[in-house]
Amino acid sequence: MQSGLTSLGEVACRYQADEIRPEDLPMIASEALAAGLDTPTLCELAGWPRNADARDIRDAFEQALAESEIGLPDRGLARRHALRRMAARLINGEITPADLATDDWWETEVETAAEQSFVALIPQCDCCIEYTLGLDQQTWAAQLRNAALALTSSPPIGPGC
Repeated sequence: MQSGLTSLGEVACRYQADEIRPEDLPMIASEALAAGLDTPTLCELAGWPRNADARDIRDAFEQALAESEIGLPDRGLARRHALRRMAARLINGEITPADLATDDWWETEVETAAEQSFVALIPQCDCCIEYTLGLDQQTWAAQLRNAALALTSSPPIGPGC
């Protein structure tokens, strides 16, 4: 884990992008404490079980962020950063092109041409890739990878997450 503040800021961004489940936040709080970040609510959250009420976990996490002077990023910006991370995972072979159709990425509000090119290739579901795109899967996968490369090499957006 990086420094407590840096990593908790990234967690806040990933949390806003729905990449982190509430039940994982108590362990993340423990890791932030081990990295040197210490706030009253962070200490409390670190002691909670994974099966605590999700609303309580969310409230405590957001309070711990406030105590650490870390703001929750705008959800749209967080999703755009998540889109970039997902493109990088595709390039690195950590996910397949079909994995992209398992979420609502195609609904992500984008602002750059590179983001638009990548999102335009993400179908709403994996069962209708050929129908949605009108391409064979090999051509689609190649175009998606090229769009992912363009997105990951484009200039960073907004505050980093």
